[in-house]
Amino acid sequence: MITKERSSSVAVRTIQALEATETKKHVSQLALLGGKPAFAEGLHVGRPNVPRGAARARFMKRMTEILDRQWLTNHGPVVKEFEQEIARLTGVPHAIAVCNATQGLQVAAKACELTGEVIVPAFTFIATAHALNWIGLQPVFADVDSATHSMDPRQIEKLITPRTSAIVATHLWGRPCAVEQIEKIARWYELPVIYDAAHAFGCSHRGQMIGSFGSAEVFSFHATKFINSGEGGAITTNDDELAARIRRLVNFGFEGFDRVVDVGTNAKMSEAAAAMGLAGLEMIDEVIEINHKNYAAYQAGLAGLPGVRLLPNDEREARNHQYVVIEIEADRAGLSRDQLRDVLWAEGIMARRYFYPGCHRMEPYLTERAERHFHQVLPVTERLAESVLTLPTGTSVGADEIAVISQIIRLALKGAPEVILKLTGTEHALASAGS
Repeated sequence: MITKERSSSVAVRTIQALEATETKKHVSQLALLGGKPAFAEGLHVGRPNVPRGAARARFMKRMTEILDRQWLTNHGPVVKEFEQEIARLTGVPHAIAVCNATQGLQVAAKACELTGEVIVPAFTFIATAHALNWIGLQPVFADVDSATHSMDPRQIEKLITPRTSAIVATHLWGRPCAVEQIEKIARWYELPVIYDAAHAFGCSHRGQMIGSFGSAEVFSFHATKFINSGEGGAITTNDDELAARIRRLVNFGFEGFDRVVDVGTNAKMSEAAAAMGLAGLEMIDEVIEINHKNYAAYQAGLAGLPGVRLLPNDEREARNHQYVVIEIEADRAGLSRDQLRDVLWAEGIMARRYFYPGCHRMEPYLTERAERHFHQVLPVTERLAESVLTLPTGTSVGADEIAVISQIIRLALKGAPEVILKLTGTEHALASAGS
């Protein structure tokens, strides 16, 4: 169901899109080459899905009740309701709301008493590594699988040392990582597994909802996620004892009203954030439907383009479709990923290159390895970091916008020599393209 508010909010961009569809018929009309940008306002990846219609009315009602109660934080009734809904939707007995997923990873790691080294994928958001580094752990980077973009189980055993205390794996793009293989290795070496499930709320693996695997899973409800609490996250687990410790750690180590039994932190979610999260959950089916339709529109719009691979989704499983991910093979497409991104940005299409250049080539990890004369080559991560591009989707984007984005990509690839000439300022581009 598409609400009136959504239709109104995208009206201007839809008109721009339709005008662009009519006018952009030749490569010379690309904004990079002097044409008018397709989207003056800009289409962003991860533009927040905000409550609309009845969901917004209930959000405002909850906010009024929060103010009237004067209970703004410290695990109030709205946070409890939000936790109950997360637990129900993921099929676990315990969900603990936190102020953000980075803190969630840190709390989960502390609750599992991790020390020394932790194996993590190199192709992930830097917060996965930073969260561990911040609390004195050493991320050890593993390469990823070229098809799934998630941690390659075949690389894990090579990295296990006596200092290894855990595996932190990421369900990238809402697609589950190799759960069975990873947990088989973890059992053999008696290591806990924590899953960074920031992308994967509402997704399943072999019919089982993500949130119920490993020692714990950590979700993000940041503003850019398809369901958001403005800023926030949640830790889910099946382990009663671990859940009790997590609850203590998010609240300074308190057990009860005034008894401190652990070294904790302040990772609590506020009542206002939980109200936003509940509003998002009330429209989860609508948002997933929109995302799914957008994904199908990109499938149709980009079909048959050489050198452009749209990452597939398993339609047999629950998926949130919140990321539209393409890989650009420069030799076949005619343009590199970054060159295509420059074309799109000139049009106001703010496509993103995730997770460039790979965590192992970011600071402080790059310098640390150089100081140890350890030059790790992770070929799949490095290839993906140079080829992956994410495209706009969500409730602010529809079929008309996607038709224009697809048309612009087609024009850019068709006119690759002219684009390269503009970007490089050399005649060599045309000569190379013709040879």
